Amino acid sequence: MKIQQRMAFHFTYQLIFYALLMVVITLVACILFFQNMTSNEIRRNFPVGVLQQIAQEAHYKDGTIQISPEWDKLIEEKGMWLQVVSAEGEVIYAVNTTPHHTLPASYSIAQLLDIQETRTFETYAVHTQLNFAFQDPLLYMLGYPSPDLDQLVAWFDAYGQLGIVRSEAVSHLDRRLRKTGSYLQVIDPESHIVQGIGDGAYVQKAYRQLDILAIQQSPSNYDTNIVAHRDKLSGMTWILYTPHAAEAPLKHPVMEKATRGLIRITVLILLLALPISIWHGYRYGQPLILFAGWFERMGRGQYDQVLTAKDMRKVFRRNGMMRIRYRLYKEVIESFYQMTHQLAQIEKERERLEKAQAEWMSGISHDLRTPLATIQGYGYMLESLPEQWSQEEMRIMGSTIREKGDYMLELISDFSLIHQLKQGDSILKFREIDLVELVRCSVLKYVNDAMMSEYQFHYVGEDCPLLIQADETWLMRLMDNLLSNAVKHNPPGVIVNVYVGRMNDKACIRVIDNGKGMDEETLHHLFNRYYRGTNSDESTEGSGLGMSIAKTIVEAHSGEIQVKSKVWQGTIIEILLPN
Repeated sequence: MKIQQRMAFHFTYQLIFYALLMVVITLVACILFFQNMTSNEIRRNFPVGVLQQIAQEAHYKDGTIQISPEWDKLIEEKGMWLQVVSAEGEVIYAVNTTPHHTLPASYSIAQLLDIQETRTFETYAVHTQLNFAFQDPLLYMLGYPSPDLDQLVAWFDAYGQLGIVRSEAVSHLDRRLRKTGSYLQVIDPESHIVQGIGDGAYVQKAYRQLDILAIQQSPSNYDTNIVAHRDKLSGMTWILYTPHAAEAPLKHPVMEKATRGLIRITVLILLLALPISIWHGYRYGQPLILFAGWFERMGRGQYDQVLTAKDMRKVFRRNGMMRIRYRLYKEVIESFYQMTHQLAQIEKERERLEKAQAEWMSGISHDLRTPLATIQGYGYMLESLPEQWSQEEMRIMGSTIREKGDYMLELISDFSLIHQLKQGDSILKFREIDLVELVRCSVLKYVNDAMMSEYQFHYVGEDCPLLIQADETWLMRLMDNLLSNAVKHNPPGVIVNVYVGRMNDKACIRVIDNGKGMDEETLHHLFNRYYRGTNSDESTEGSGLGMSIAKTIVEAHSGEIQVKSKVWQGTIIEILLPN
């Protein structure tokens, strides 16, 4: 797997992991929000709200009702009972009915109508919810003992007369009510308050028609709980207000369970995310720290010390395998290796070139100093006593001064040529020329030179023209360099053969001599303009730039040059030029 794919994979699964974490956290927040809403609704309408939630969440299939066990548990904790009655009056689902032995297994129409009207059944307060969500209607009945209602009925029987509290019992009942912070009101059919007994600091003084029903169904919206008993004979209604009992707030049991589960999952994910984040931070940070150390050492030029022994132990195992936390950066580390190796080689090559350049400059300084010293010496001689020298001596001095000047001009010319050729193609004037004729003329010039009589030159070429696109002047200089080198670096009697023709659809020039050849070191540095091959038993003339100039000319023509040579076995120079 490539580094791009590995990086994409690693960061993708991290993104997915943290996205899932955010989704879970969002779900938990949403569930907490809805749980708070439903819990407030249940608390506000308890126990009517509980019955509504049960009816909404119940499942009915094939005559069987399914209700969450959490609701069953809540009903049992509150001491309530629940029955679900089918359309035929049969109880098809019951919760916590065992302690209440008087509850029937089926109901008649009269019983159901009485329960619906009075909201009571025997000694129980009953709330009903008729549900039409399924094919057949179902009646949900939630009942619970009501001590306050029992107490109110007992007081009505003990202290009531013509629908109101007897006057002689008012003071006694008032003390009992104040002990519990309760309050008793008697209202007539027109909702006028007839009597008020007990602690009535927060009790409403007048009621509209729906106020009593609202207090009964939403007790949490008011300061007190109430129960009411209506005397059918007198039409009076006794209402008992009692303080809210201190108990834990009600919560939706199903959502409470789901919330706890999601919170556990979220905490687990967070606990997993923490070590994973630390591990990823260490995994991605440790290599970066290592790379920083490498860059620092590279900045100091310590290329051979970029990977220290300590770094090697961090990155690689004893068996040479890369450690897991660094495999993600495998290509980067390998590139570091290659780069540092190349930089180290470049640094060594730079040092070698500087050394060679210094040696070459030293040689060039020597080559310039020697002819200048000769010219300067003859100048002093001619300046001091010119009349003492004969014509022949004067001719010899002038000839020597000219030769030394020519040598210095040649040296300076080579410097200029190297600089010009390095500037690119701007100085080259390409046109179609006949390479056969150019090489033939170059060889013929050396054959006809009387000073070259001790050397033998042989030319072998094709009869038909070999046309190429080239700069004639620079190719002539190329041939001069090659032929002059064959003369300068070989003893008299050497044979120089020059061949011109075609090879692999390219123009080919070969210059072959049977001279003393070159050793491996000289051959290796032959085209280096900062290197001069020298022998202790020979004084070699020239600037040492001849072959460097030759190579530069060939490359400027998009060609190739190769040299083969062995000591005392001669030299072969082969040049290939495009047609």
